[in-house]
Amino acid sequence: MTAAQTEALTGMLTVLGILVLLVLPSVVGIVRDRRIDRRIREAQARHERSDQKSSSRSTAPSTATWYADGRRSKKLVSS
Repeated sequence: MTAAQTEALTGMLTVLGILVLLVLPSVVGIVRDRRIDRRIREAQARHERSDQKSSSRSTAPSTATWYADGRRSKKLVSS
């Protein structure tokens, strides 16, 4: 290999290294976003499945729920 070819190879590897350093954060962000999106879809699917299971139950709130709602509304009014 001649000196010119060695310099060209070194230059190309340097440019490639800089390109990788510039692109790497974007790729990591895309992978992270896809993972978060997948978790959100899974959570929504679980939530929809639990809603379907609970649809056979009565829709009247329990006494504890009614009491807690009343206490919350009183706190909002007084503040």
